[in-house]
Amino acid sequence: MLLPLKRYFDFAGRSRRLEYWLFTVFVWAVLIAELMVIIAVADALGAADKNGDPPGIAFLIVFLTWMALFIPWLAALVRRLHDSDKSGLWLLIYFLPFGGLVLLVFMFLDGTEGPNSYGDNPKDEAGAWQADVFA
Repeated sequence: MLLPLKRYFDFAGRSRRLEYWLFTVFVWAVLIAELMVIIAVADALGAADKNGDPPGIAFLIVFLTWMALFIPWLAALVRRLHDSDKSGLWLLIYFLPFGGLVLLVFMFLDGTEGPNSYGDNPKDEAGAWQADVFA
């Protein structure tokens, strides 16, 4: 789940679906939990405005957290594209109509079997590790 944080600026190589999706869930869980805590603290301190919304600084904190997690998420996304033997430039499809949906489908598809032009299959490496640990 936290492997993309260790590979912060690493856009090379391949990543498994599990790595990408666990990190994506982690990012959203952190952002939602952070926002809930900020709203609860603002409400408890009476810092909310007349509509009950927290002060603008709360959203700045959430935005800065998102920016800190954006680069490793983007790197995991590019490595995930590499796993299906696609260039990171496929991210540009996001700017086309329904391009985000196409990228979402790519994130659910299995990677290429065996090595491809971006490296060895990460499933093979994980399988060897699991065999050593659980044997």
